[in-house]
Amino acid sequence: MRKVVIPTEDGNGLNALLSEHFGRAPFFIVAELSENGDIIAVQAVANESEHFGGTGSPPDRILQFKPNAVITYGMGPRALSIFQGAGVAVLRTDAVTVKEAIEAYKRGLLQELTEGCQHAHHH
Repeated sequence: MRKVVIPTEDGNGLNALLSEHFGRAPFFIVAELSENGDIIAVQAVANESEHFGGTGSPPDRILQFKPNAVITYGMGPRALSIFQGAGVAVLRTDAVTVKEAIEAYKRGLLQELTEGCQHAHHH
């Protein structure tokens, strides 16, 4: 089983729209995939990190789900470094919805993000 996390603007599961800013995404969609790529489970999790008055950084909160990959438009260098240190792939996408991002992931079309960006908007 593989698990991917995708930052989104809403909690609408596979139809959720990707967020332009990783750390300030209102939600994260956690999707579990079987070995052959079938979607087993999809869960919307509110971003309760320090950016939203909660505790912990977004990467620390996401690592609790033990993901294999994070799929995003981009992220800052600090977050990228945390994921790389934890052995979690960070993959860049241009998808609009979670479903599109997962399809591209399953087909191996996403590139690994190797540099964090310094600005707030990625799309």
